[in-house]
Amino acid sequence: MNSSTQPLFPGFVQRSIDVEAGVRIAAVVGGSGPPLLLLHGHPQTHAIWHRVAPTLAERFTVVAADLRGYGDSSKPAGAADHANYSKRVMARDQLALMRGLGFERFDVLAHDRGARVAHRLALDHPEAVRRLVLLDIAPTLAMYEQTTEAFARAYWHWFFLIQPAPLPERLIQADPAAYLRDVMGRRSAGLAPFDPRALAEYQRCLALPGAAHGLCEDYRASAGIDLDHDRADRDAGHRLQPPLLALWGEQGVVHRCFRPLDEWRRVARAVDGEALPCGHYIAEEAPEALLARVLPFLSPDHP
Repeated sequence: MNSSTQPLFPGFVQRSIDVEAGVRIAAVVGGSGPPLLLLHGHPQTHAIWHRVAPTLAERFTVVAADLRGYGDSSKPAGAADHANYSKRVMARDQLALMRGLGFERFDVLAHDRGARVAHRLALDHPEAVRRLVLLDIAPTLAMYEQTTEAFARAYWHWFFLIQPAPLPERLIQADPAAYLRDVMGRRSAGLAPFDPRALAEYQRCLALPGAAHGLCEDYRASAGIDLDHDRADRDAGHRLQPPLLALWGEQGVVHRCFRPLDEWRRVARAVDGEALPCGHYIAEEAPEALLARVLPFLSPDHP
């Protein structure tokens, strides 16, 4: 079997769990040991973890899931207020997935949109999250409130995807592969870091019925109801309780436009972190650097 036909997650099994009426969350599960939930970002799927999952599976039972609206998970029509794509609901999906697999308490490693879901999961269900690793984001509320021209130009898709339906959906659906190549290829490293098998998987999933709508609803919720939830937490003094490791790419927009560690320390009880030598797609651009930082933090012996 040549490299182009080898599975991205050898030894992992596919699972699909009903998390509420009409909504199923897809995942691959592999390894043994304490449970570790992996969550991806836009416009990708659980396939982002293929370079680190085998090593993680030597120490953990790894659950790499597709978010609601992405990959092979369900893509329900958005509600008028986008509440069914709020990070609160998307976090509840992942909690139900892990409980359906028999895990009540687990670690979370999450990137981009998945990291926003993980942030909400740890806020709403601190008893379920032991340790939390968030990749290449600052808190959503901070990023919106501190938006500059430089950020708006770099993260143009934030403001495109929140436009009322069906405008962005129609444009994405006209050529899903081109949208994916443009969004991912315009980052600091271009398309070079991506395994062709992973890229093909992202393209397949973005072309699925409802996929364009699902990712738009994710962003619409983040620009509306999610900010309401975040402001309510800020006003009430709610802070992340699980230990947090925040990592970001030193060649990326988050590093250039924000002070991620300062922002996380405003909303979390115990924070560590740093920039890694890569751009936005950390797990695919710098898997060794990511593992070197994450494995000690997630160790049961870590203080």
